[in-house]
Amino acid sequence: MNERPGDIVPMAEFVGLIDYSRRKIKLFIAVFIAGMILGYPFSGEIIDWLMNADGYLPNGVELIILQPMEIILLRLSIATKIGFILTFGLIISDLALNGRKIFATAKREKINKSKPRFFQFTIALISAFGLAIVGGIYAHKILIPMLLEFLANDATNIGLSNTWQLQSWMGFIVGLFFGSIISFQTPLLVWILLRNGIVSRVIITENRGIIWFTAIVLGALLSPPDPLSMFLVGGPIILLLEIALVCDKVIEK
Repeated sequence: MNERPGDIVPMAEFVGLIDYSRRKIKLFIAVFIAGMILGYPFSGEIIDWLMNADGYLPNGVELIILQPMEIILLRLSIATKIGFILTFGLIISDLALNGRKIFATAKREKINKSKPRFFQFTIALISAFGLAIVGGIYAHKILIPMLLEFLANDATNIGLSNTWQLQSWMGFIVGLFFGSIISFQTPLLVWILLRNGIVSRVIITENRGIIWFTAIVLGALLSPPDPLSMFLVGGPIILLLEIALVCDKVIEK
């Protein structure tokens, strides 16, 4: 298959990715469902921790519950996000282990079967876990307290009462945690794509504007729907992307 100049992901690699997703779809669904089932009981502990976390409830803010189903819906939302995170982690780790084989097959190229890939898989798994922790710390220490304080002060300044619905408040917080954990996987994902020859650093730099715009869109999808949180989630994606490119260049040299 011929690849067109300027394509971020060449056609052969793209077809290989589609074929890989089709073959693994049952495994991904199984992991997602398992994550939801295991995450639902654990979600109660998460809600209890969020209710008592410092900086999550600004002074003068009162929480209300409008319907009895709110807690159940919150737990389902948290369990769904846990399932998605586990599935995303599996995809990244599997691409680190089998990525070169997947895309070499799509391009009808031979690969060196004797070359060990388990070390790369282990590094990817540890890195994914570490980046998830860093993303969670960023959300917990910086992103969430700053945004909630900003929203509370903004409502006070225009004379509105700070009465927040429990489901909306906690959904906002969980969404920021989820967005931060996923967005902080950017350097690992870029590293896997570069190391497996799926994309080149030149292609990424030539399409930097498109990638930056995509990062902001992802920030909007992964975070609650307000411009500030969109920027604070999408911004780290851009920064981490540039860091990944610099690290790859240093390692290659």
